[in-house]
Amino acid sequence: MNTEQLNRRLYGSKLMAYAIMRRTTYVLTIVSVALLVYAHGVVEEHSRIQTIYYIIDAILGVFVLIYLLRILYGFERIKFLRRTWFEGTLMGIILINLVGTYLLGFPVIYNIFEGLGMPLSVELYRVLVSVYMLMLLFIELLETKVHLKTLQIKPALTFLLSFVSLIGVGTALFMLPKMTNVPGGMRFIDALFMSTSASCITGLAVVDPGTFFTFSGQVVLLVLVQLGGLGVMTFATFFAMLMREGIGIRQHVAMYEIMEGESISFTKGLLRKLFLMTMSIEAIGAFVIFMTWSPETQFVNLGNKIFYSIFHSVSGFCNAGFSLYPEGLYSDPLRDSYIMHLMIAGLIIFGGLGFPTIIDLFSPQAMRARMAAPWKNWKLLTRVTVYSSAALLAFGTVTFFLLEYFNTLSELNFAEALVTSFFQSATTRSGGYHTVDVSALTVPTLLIMTILMFIGASPGSMGGGIKTTTFTVIILSVWATITGKKNIELGKRTIPPSASYKAFAVFTFAVVFNIFFLIILSITDGQYDILRLAFEQVSAFATVGLSTGITAGLSDVGKLVIILSMYIGRVGTITLALAISTRAYSTAYKYPDTHVAIG
Repeated sequence: MNTEQLNRRLYGSKLMAYAIMRRTTYVLTIVSVALLVYAHGVVEEHSRIQTIYYIIDAILGVFVLIYLLRILYGFERIKFLRRTWFEGTLMGIILINLVGTYLLGFPVIYNIFEGLGMPLSVELYRVLVSVYMLMLLFIELLETKVHLKTLQIKPALTFLLSFVSLIGVGTALFMLPKMTNVPGGMRFIDALFMSTSASCITGLAVVDPGTFFTFSGQVVLLVLVQLGGLGVMTFATFFAMLMREGIGIRQHVAMYEIMEGESISFTKGLLRKLFLMTMSIEAIGAFVIFMTWSPETQFVNLGNKIFYSIFHSVSGFCNAGFSLYPEGLYSDPLRDSYIMHLMIAGLIIFGGLGFPTIIDLFSPQAMRARMAAPWKNWKLLTRVTVYSSAALLAFGTVTFFLLEYFNTLSELNFAEALVTSFFQSATTRSGGYHTVDVSALTVPTLLIMTILMFIGASPGSMGGGIKTTTFTVIILSVWATITGKKNIELGKRTIPPSASYKAFAVFTFAVVFNIFFLIILSITDGQYDILRLAFEQVSAFATVGLSTGITAGLSDVGKLVIILSMYIGRVGTITLALAISTRAYSTAYKYPDTHVAIG
């Protein structure tokens, strides 16, 4: 039987077969994810856990069978394999592992990673496959025409809801008994706080992640940081591109608005580069951190050391600031690891520059173009981001060094004090790590750090704050007003009034939100002085994660205020306003001018 005859025989049953396969995938994906959550979060008995794993492996086998049937019914099979190469590779790994485990008695994945001291790799493998299938299910539902017709919502609102969903899932997982080392599990408000802090890549914590959470809880924390850093929609869209030939104009428009790209076509090319850059930077960071652990730092095994390296690399690049040590990088084994400090500071700076800037600076295509035309300048966004970030970084380093030289830096030599000042300047922008005792800092230092946190990182980055470009436009607008210039000019370009309006709107929203929340905190947690509360509030709003040590002692109402601040700071005040507002029906009119006294 040739290919043509086979296709003719299969043609009549194709629609029914695809419907059955799709429904089977939906049901089994939900079942496998539920079983994994039940096994890792609830069940204690080893025999029951083993039974659950057998069921999950059987489900994975069904996924492989469904993929093979999809190849059979694809008719243009070579094109199908090229289009679904990622899924095909994953199914191949599953098939090899199942055959090796149950037919040959040689569990491939287990034996490979057991040699590296990573005994939980098999469970992690099952989790990753099931999460992948859940993402596939999510995308299939979003791409269904019925859902596209019923879910006609703004991209900004979709962005907000994606973070609400991620926070909700994280909260539920943290409350499972096996996620923590504390009998009785985690309180709802604390689970919500930690889930929000991780999803919004802030780093404020009401518990010590290294001792309070089990390994499963730490993995959930790491996944929330990674998903929160890049964004749930970014992940979903990227998986859609991996599993399909491409994405539609609706998805491109959404990503254009969320990622703040220069054009829709630019956003299409940005997405793949974004993932490649992220994974590459985090892998390099993890390797350097792995090589720079101090000899005094103790690990259970090699796998534990690898996990700690990955965790701190991802947390650093995503500007989350979570650490598995009680006092972060200020803990005794890490306090003097200055090469590690510089590596993590580099990750924080890269994560705070913004993906459009990183790609313009370091992508192979951009570097080749500059080598061919050395006189060609960076894009205006890149210049603004790099110069403003460098200026703020230098300002923070110098002021911290001068103000703290006889205080928290008094026991360090000149070079150590300089590295520490540089690190604190970098982390203040949105990183959240600390290598000094923040509670011992002087009042002027705390005030300057609060200002730097409020400014934050750059657009399209992992960081928060009002953003460096907003700060730059505001300064230029003020300067233009003082000097009597009609236009706001930057880099031989004129900034349109709309950009200035948006910059002042972002600034105004941020000031109003922070003052309002600070007033509430001063009522609910009046036992702390106003400076510490202001520092905590701005740190939450700017998704920085630095604290003077009052986070765990806040009241439940105070924690809710910080939770809301972290969420608003992550999604952005303008995004929030656009999502809940209605557009003007018409702007094609203008009332007569009038005079209003200013100042």
